[in-house]
Amino acid sequence: MPAFAESTAEPPLADSYYALLRGGNKADECASAPPPGCQAPPVSECELPMIDVGCLTACGGGTEERAACAAAIASAAAEWGFFQVVNHGVKQELLEAMRREQVRLFRLPFEAKATAGLLNDSYRWGSPTATSPRQLSWSEAFHVPLAGISGSPCSYGELTSIRDVTQEVANAMSKLANTLACVLAESLGHTAGQRFPEGCDERTCFLRLNRYPPCPFSPDAFGLVPHTDSDFLTVLCQDQVGGLQLMKGSRWVAVKPIPGALIVNIGDLFQAWSNNRYKSVEHKVVTNATTERYSVAYFLCPSYDSPIGACEEPSPYRTFTFGEYRRRVQEDVKKTGKKIGLPNFLL
Repeated sequence: MPAFAESTAEPPLADSYYALLRGGNKADECASAPPPGCQAPPVSECELPMIDVGCLTACGGGTEERAACAAAIASAAAEWGFFQVVNHGVKQELLEAMRREQVRLFRLPFEAKATAGLLNDSYRWGSPTATSPRQLSWSEAFHVPLAGISGSPCSYGELTSIRDVTQEVANAMSKLANTLACVLAESLGHTAGQRFPEGCDERTCFLRLNRYPPCPFSPDAFGLVPHTDSDFLTVLCQDQVGGLQLMKGSRWVAVKPIPGALIVNIGDLFQAWSNNRYKSVEHKVVTNATTERYSVAYFLCPSYDSPIGACEEPSPYRTFTFGEYRRRVQEDVKKTGKKIGLPNFLL
């Protein structure tokens, strides 16, 4: 890695926030803010459905045990769109090693993170398309295509160990994500033993290393703006700081961190394929004024030319490919600052 002049590790999020505050879209600000004299409703904490998937990830599970586990997964996907798993096959010591490597990585000077080409040149921060502070994500991340993890050692300098740990985490989360996706698909009639979803491999899936710095504007800034995931399935490892919230019954609820558990959520593509039986639920990350937060997310995505299809016909959605879906999302965000998503593809 080339030498960089000593500089701060923090991305210039505060500069972006002030710039958006001065020149932001006032209509957007008013629409997203509570009425004068009113406070936002209190957010209650919830424990997501907890499912032991050991019978799926290890040998020895009986037929009845596997069937009960599959039913619990499908029920949580339909009712919540989110659930937690234990005995998931991703070793705790591996996740702890990933956290240590993340800390080292994000403590590099901002200039190095932004320009040194680390992890397939996948560094990003803030929200480039934001037109108001409420569209700014107070976070930084490496959004790495799985095929891009194994770069040349010279690209990493003293950080060669992060390549190996990241690859191992990606492999373990990939195995879990594919297992859960097959279970969910088979619950809706997909042929047992057949690959699902088609077109997902290391060239199409992503691992995202997230850091949410302390935010002096908390709670008025988002760590990650409200959104749904544009994939089939997401597997998330979060630390104990908390901050993840999801929409449940038209109210935001905070997800209580559980040591050793991984969070799984349904993405837009699975909702479409399931004919809305499984729910891709809006979620966000709230900022913390004093404490940084780390997480790792694995995104199960197909190739851009993969048709999404449906578990049965008729479907409420027209036929579309993942590439078409991504392009439409990007166009909407650029034009309006917001993702519209699946409603664009309703018949």
